[in-house]
Amino acid sequence: MTTGKNERLLNLVICLMSARQYVTADYLRKHVIGYMDLAGQSDDTFKRMLERDKNELREMGIPVETGRNRLSADEGYRIKPADYALPAIALEADEAAAVAAAAAVWRDPDVSVVSQTAVLKLRAAGVEVASSDELAVMSGGATRSMGSESTIRGLLGAIEARQSVTFTHRTPTGRNARRLEPWGVIGNRGRWYVIGHDLDRDATRTFRLSRVDDVAVASDRGQVHVPTDVDLNALVDAAVSGANGGSGAVATVWLAADRGHLLRRMATRTVASDLDGDRGDVVDIEIRSRSALVRAVLEAGADAVVLTPDDLRAEVIAELDRLIDAEAVR
Repeated sequence: MTTGKNERLLNLVICLMSARQYVTADYLRKHVIGYMDLAGQSDDTFKRMLERDKNELREMGIPVETGRNRLSADEGYRIKPADYALPAIALEADEAAAVAAAAAVWRDPDVSVVSQTAVLKLRAAGVEVASSDELAVMSGGATRSMGSESTIRGLLGAIEARQSVTFTHRTPTGRNARRLEPWGVIGNRGRWYVIGHDLDRDATRTFRLSRVDDVAVASDRGQVHVPTDVDLNALVDAAVSGANGGSGAVATVWLAADRGHLLRRMATRTVASDLDGDRGDVVDIEIRSRSALVRAVLEAGADAVVLTPDDLRAEVIAELDRLIDAEAVR
């Protein structure tokens, strides 16, 4: 079985940190898992791989030194622990899982180097971090809640460069072109949002990343002013709370007989009513959390049908279409 690149890099770091002298390429090929797998490959293939690995470590900020030991003509490599030392780090189990989950989210080659550098440094320093395999399900869910990696990469790049962006915003009723001066990307209640100054509405606006597509830079660098006197987390939380309810709005949902028990527990009124010949009930549910209500309806499947309001019904249908499309491409 071949060794993955991240594991090979980690093995290389550990070897070079542990050595008291320069380690030759020949030694690495014979003793480091990841290079030992290259049996039957040419010397040139190994040398190219080693050069790429050393360069990648250096780009991560890991100081790989080149030199020769006394009485030796062979070039070797090492990493001085003092130059690479991390302060003492102790992570609780949930914190270690969070670090690995954050790294697992970033699968795109242009972004993964950032997160994988952090995990590589933690593991090389002896800090236990959950493996990617342990977080396969978690990372999949996190990725879906964030939207596409090209979206988050484009927004983060624009935020760093202080540039405005254009993008397509998907809503239950259609797709709209938007212009935004992005200030930050914020996580809230399991979802991710971009917040900034909406140039079309001349106001602060928050957009869920899973509904953002086609991000493109729309100004020169340094043209966006990010206010320093506002709490972005608080602004996003207020926007999400407002969108999720608190207005006294009520949804009416048809439920099949003896089905949709979670939704029934949320109901303030229940009236027996058939739908297309199927026995069931119509329930009234106060919309305290719009996203939670949508999830509950989706989980009930064909046993739940949103009747009103129209925008909630459209949102559920759009989410069902998205799930069907996602399943079709697997």
